[in-house]
Amino acid sequence: MEFESWEPFYLQILKDFGFLRQADEEVARELDASLGGTRASDQELRSLFEGKEVTVAGNGPNLAREIEGARGVLVTADEATTVAMARGRIPAAVVTDLDGTMSEQVKANDAGAIVLVHGHGDNGPAVRKWAPLFAGKTVATTQSRPTGGLRNFGGFTDGDRAVFLADHFGAARIHLVGFDFEHPSPKDADLRTKQRKLDWAYILIGNLERDDLDL
Repeated sequence: MEFESWEPFYLQILKDFGFLRQADEEVARELDASLGGTRASDQELRSLFEGKEVTVAGNGPNLAREIEGARGVLVTADEATTVAMARGRIPAAVVTDLDGTMSEQVKANDAGAIVLVHGHGDNGPAVRKWAPLFAGKTVATTQSRPTGGLRNFGGFTDGDRAVFLADHFGAARIHLVGFDFEHPSPKDADLRTKQRKLDWAYILIGNLERDDLDL
């Protein structure tokens, strides 16, 4: 999804949650300046996804069972990376805003996974701590208008951003495993806000209008 198509959704999200666009943009610029590794090009990403069968793994409670059936190119959303790595599955790409087990995500990057690191108004400390530690292929992403080396393929949470990524670069089929839109993780302090984020993830993925997504 190009930014012009994404921006109306972004403006609604800002209003819904009371987020500040300026804060998103400040952290994203900091991410762009500090992210380690070598930036993956659009050509590399298109080569990874175009015409391929893709499995996007979210970190729902059913992931440990469902990931065994993952087919094609595996993309993990944040903490789903830890589950995949524990089962010997190195993802082709990791989509993260740096609130999972970061040592596993750095390890996946070292093993060849392209890591798309997201900067937004709430994760500045994590960006400053972890972004410089990636040494492999990386992409810096933002929720707002992309400037400099930042990219925006659409999406809000790690899971739906991973789906938007695969869609943007021409995946032939996208399978979802480990997605649970109705039960926030007990680790989330504000379950009401987390549930609203899951609601948005469901809305956004449905907006792609792909007939190969099981919601």
